[in-house]
Amino acid sequence: MGQARRLLPASRYNPCAPAHPRVPDTMKKPSLLFSALIGAVASARSMTPMAALAAARLAGAHTPGKLFLLDRPLLTFGALAMGVGELLGDKMKSAPDRTVFLGLLARVMSAGIAGAALAPPGREPTGASVAIATAVPLAYATLSRRKRAMARIGQTRSGLIEDALIVAAGATIVALATRSLPMEPTAQAQRERIAS
Repeated sequence: MGQARRLLPASRYNPCAPAHPRVPDTMKKPSLLFSALIGAVASARSMTPMAALAAARLAGAHTPGKLFLLDRPLLTFGALAMGVGELLGDKMKSAPDRTVFLGLLARVMSAGIAGAALAPPGREPTGASVAIATAVPLAYATLSRRKRAMARIGQTRSGLIEDALIVAAGATIVALATRSLPMEPTAQAQRERIAS
């Protein structure tokens, strides 16, 4: 009996021993995956992350991290308008490459704001950095693929296909990042809780 007792895990005969091994603190940190993914979206369409966040904001969704600039109605509608304008301008023959200075600058700003908004609370600077680090190099990769597609099926068709993929990806990423957040109680619910 004593030998069998020694073979048992400590948690079976010591009530003070933890039942499961302690999870390291590094495993508890929330993921920055959504920040990286929205950075990938910005690499192809610089304004789509901002437009997706603006649409989510208008729908009443709340981002896990702090949302900069887009908490103002004028800038929210402006982001939507710029997102649509970029999709239209991309089909023009005079559209510049996404890797020109202004194109990269727009991606840095958009990815930074969106990456911070989709980062866990308190990790907004890291989320912004991750998104930017994803967006800039991928801008060159997505441009290369777009040029190959243009050579096969033309600028307009390749652009429409890229639009559909990127807009769908941006909307999905923002929806998933905001879906699990608890809804804020209404004023009526707060009054009922206090009264009870």
